[in-house]
Amino acid sequence: MVTARFTFIPDLNGFLAPDRRDGESFLYSFEDGQSVKHLVEAAGVPHTEVGRIEVNGQPAGFDYQVRQSDEVAVYPAAAANCPLPGLARFVLDNHLGRLAAYLRMLGFDVLYRNDFDDDELVEISASDDRILLTRDRRMLMRKIVRWGYCLRSLDSRKQLDEVLKRFELYHQIAPFRRCVHCNEPLEVISKEAVLDRLEPLTRLYFEDFRICPACGQIYWKGSHYDRMRKLIESMGAK
Repeated sequence: MVTARFTFIPDLNGFLAPDRRDGESFLYSFEDGQSVKHLVEAAGVPHTEVGRIEVNGQPAGFDYQVRQSDEVAVYPAAAANCPLPGLARFVLDNHLGRLAAYLRMLGFDVLYRNDFDDDELVEISASDDRILLTRDRRMLMRKIVRWGYCLRSLDSRKQLDEVLKRFELYHQIAPFRRCVHCNEPLEVISKEAVLDRLEPLTRLYFEDFRICPACGQIYWKGSHYDRMRKLIESMGAK
C-alpha cells in the first residue's frame, strides 16, 4: 500500500466523506500506480470541479501517479469565463427544468428533456461541446465529460446564480432571444401576422413581436419581458 497526504481546499470539502469535511489534510492509503485523478474522484470530487492540483508544492496533471509520502493539494475551479469558444451552451440533467427555463429566458442555448438518460447527457456534452449541469457528481466523473458543474443548491433561482458566477456569463445575457419552452431562437414577426392571436390590450399597447418557429409561441415586451429585466437586475448584471 501507498500512503500520501491529501488536502482539499474549500469549497471542495462538501464532496468529501463527513469525517473529512473539516478542511484538514488527511492520510490517504491506496494501491500503488493510482493517478491523482482517480484518487480525487474516489474521494468524491468530480474532475470538473478541480481547478488546480499541486504535488509537493509543484503543479501536477490528472495523470500524475501519486507516490509514497506525496503531499497533494487539490484546489477548486475558480470563477472564470466560459471555457468553450463563443456563447455558452448547456445540457441539463432531467431534474433541472426550472433552471433550463431561467437560462433560456436569459438567452442561453440549453438542451433539456425530462427523459434524457445519463449516457445521452454525457454523450451530448462531449460531442456537442456543451457544459453539463447536474447535481449528480458521479455523472461528472465520466471520463468523456470535459466541461461540467455540480450544482450545490436545490433552489433553481440560486442555481442560476451559481452558473452565472461560475462561468462569468453576465456579459452574455441577451433576453428576448430564445424560446423558453423549446430553446429555438426567436424570429421577428410583424404585428399584423399575429394580430388574430393577441389579446385586446396586447394589440393596443405593443408593437414589437417575436415568434418561436418550432412551437409558435409569441413573445412581446410585456409583463414576461419585465420579469426578465427584474431578474437580471436582481443579479447585479449590467
